[in-house]
Amino acid sequence: MKIGVAGSVGKDHLMTFEGKFKDSIVDGALTSVSLSFLVDSLEIRRGGCAANISFGMGALGLTPILIAAVGKDWPDYDTWLKSHGVDTSHVKISKDLYTATFMVTTDLEHNQIASFFPGAMSEAREIELLPIVKKIGSLDLLIISPDDPEAMVQYSQIARESNIPFAADPSQQLARMNGPEIKQLIRGAKYLFLNEYELALTLQKTGWTDEELFNEVQVRVTTLGAKGARIEEHDVETVHVGVPMERAKIDPTGVGDNFRSGFLAGLSWGRSHERCAQIGSLLATYCLENKGTQEYRFDKEEFMSRFSQAYGDAASADIEPYMVSRVGN
Repeated sequence: MKIGVAGSVGKDHLMTFEGKFKDSIVDGALTSVSLSFLVDSLEIRRGGCAANISFGMGALGLTPILIAAVGKDWPDYDTWLKSHGVDTSHVKISKDLYTATFMVTTDLEHNQIASFFPGAMSEAREIELLPIVKKIGSLDLLIISPDDPEAMVQYSQIARESNIPFAADPSQQLARMNGPEIKQLIRGAKYLFLNEYELALTLQKTGWTDEELFNEVQVRVTTLGAKGARIEEHDVETVHVGVPMERAKIDPTGVGDNFRSGFLAGLSWGRSHERCAQIGSLLATYCLENKGTQEYRFDKEEFMSRFSQAYGDAASADIEPYMVSRVGN
């Protein structure tokens, strides 16, 4: 199964605040906010939604096709992703700009305040999708993850016109996009990925009811944090999947991206949506246990052991024939 992953590539500046954001917020004063937080740590890691998703898929033995605009500082990141199975031959390299930068501060309750500077990502709108698809031969699925908003809308329109199945994953860009743009992105999607807050924000900005939004897509996947994930499909019973027990809660950055990685891997293996969400939930757990979105490590034996513990031996046997790891110690 050929899966294209369109979206951002960036460098993550991950900061930790050893307090709670809510303790610095004055009730009734949210119309005028001026806050700063003295952080206790700063780590710079590889990131970006499309890169995270692609890395996770590569970690499970797939070869995702990255479609992104990157900066002139790309070579080291390129080598990293290639070594983990990602096809980077179709990225657009900016002549003038540097790769995007994501800055996020996480408090003791794993709440986050983040900012994103697009850098080279702003050139994603210049990427021509159809010539890429022609070179590849075909795409079985295109996931449109957070990117330059104009590029995201263009990709969805081209996918509809060209009968390319696509997954809409607006997540962080919902704050930037307006209602008509969000509608244009989502309409006709085979899959829609959102978390609970993003679902509420999508309904607010589009003016759609929950039913109207659901009717625009074939399958809606809503991540629920520690409560797992919900998969809704028309004329099929809704599926709820729990999360494996984590060994530590280090940093939630990239957890959603890695859930998508595992879900897409399950799809490529022809597994059920329930199994896809289980794979995604375990990969997200690995991410949560590490500082950085692409820093986790596992081998096949360990992954299968934890999968069995979380979801049972039958579930484990269902994915074992497909399981390959590229990120072992």
